[in-house]
Amino acid sequence: MTLLLSLEIMNGRYGESPCTILQAEYLNKPLKASIQIPNFKAMKHPILRIAALLCLAPFVLEAQQANVNLDYNPHKNTEGLTPFSAPLNSPEVHDDRTVTFRLNAPHAQTVALNPGAIHTVLELGREPLNFSKGADGIWTLTIGPLPPDIYAYHLRVDDVQMADPNNTYAAFTAMPPYSQLVVHGNEAAYYDARPVPHGRITRHIYTSQVTQGERELYVYTPPGYNADNKYPVLYLVGGSGELPSNWVYDGRVNFIMDNLLAEGKAEPMIIAIPNNQVIHRNHPQHAELTFDIFEKELRDHVVPLVDQSYSTIASPDGRALSGLSMGGRHSMFIGFRSLDLFANFGILSAGDTEPETSLKHFLNDPKVNEKVDYLFVGQGTKEAAGFFNLRCQALVDALEKHGIEHDYYIGGAGGHDWGTWRHLLYHRFLPNLWKTK
Repeated sequence: MTLLLSLEIMNGRYGESPCTILQAEYLNKPLKASIQIPNFKAMKHPILRIAALLCLAPFVLEAQQANVNLDYNPHKNTEGLTPFSAPLNSPEVHDDRTVTFRLNAPHAQTVALNPGAIHTVLELGREPLNFSKGADGIWTLTIGPLPPDIYAYHLRVDDVQMADPNNTYAAFTAMPPYSQLVVHGNEAAYYDARPVPHGRITRHIYTSQVTQGERELYVYTPPGYNADNKYPVLYLVGGSGELPSNWVYDGRVNFIMDNLLAEGKAEPMIIAIPNNQVIHRNHPQHAELTFDIFEKELRDHVVPLVDQSYSTIASPDGRALSGLSMGGRHSMFIGFRSLDLFANFGILSAGDTEPETSLKHFLNDPKVNEKVDYLFVGQGTKEAAGFFNLRCQALVDALEKHGIEHDYYIGGAGGHDWGTWRHLLYHRFLPNLWKTK
């Protein structure tokens, strides 16, 4: 009330807006695109200082990688500022959705953009894209336009793969880090933070007798979570290079779920994200050991912890198991033999080329359609056109041959990458969970 009253008095005295007054009194000139910072020491009254900050707010909240808000367009250059501790703006996303990468490396012999998700969506093949070197030693590359999405990428400098040293958006994963490029559209996307009610992410640390150490588990609870109600639980796992946090920071599953709930397109649910790295990925017996170990981890620790900590529907029809790539195979090989625990499944970008052998007990169960409520199989458009399709299509063919009810979907503009997995969650899998029977 005091602040509002003071601003009203100021407005009445000068006949102008409070921000105009502050400009006149303390800047002696109007605010322009290049911001003039007020002389706060000259403002003896604290109300004036607060008002000055409020007037500056529209100019400082959106900038190149400002990391102030959860902006949907963090790589748009709005102020000509460089990211903190970086010498250059890179990457810079322009309004036409073209992207400019920059690297200050005057002594480098070659700089290139490594093949990855960007190459896939632009159909650029598997060869690196070379930068051009300027007389000032700065290397640049402009590509696109790109569809709005989030793209993982690496640079290659003199044949050394590296994250972009100018980009503050990087992924912390179970493999060496990569940078993230956010190509924005005209508004916040389905995977962005929007002004809607938000759920809560909780990180649990527990002791595992299976892996003999301390492990982590992330849990999403929906907006308005009430322990007096019972909620179904989706157990969501990553691929060979993922940690549980990647479903939050790369997959944006919490924002996707928030937005679906706000749109009335999904049922309120708990999402538990365990760590499905249970043996070193390069262990020579990884393929033989990982499924049994992770199943024991789920049964002995993960599911009991979630059921004890949250108000859950503790029965198969209240549980789903889903994952991408390696996590899709975990969901398939563990989930299909654990129908006492799970009745819903999401197989993302995964399958098996010999399902008649590896899944024979599931495929030949005469009551499988009674035991399974929802079985989703999905992959990206570019995956379906390449070698990743072999395993996925073989699984779908086996399900059809044995008359097992399932939902098969191909969508998105990407390949075996996060753009596909976000798309599958939002456009098909999450909206259909606990709605089909």
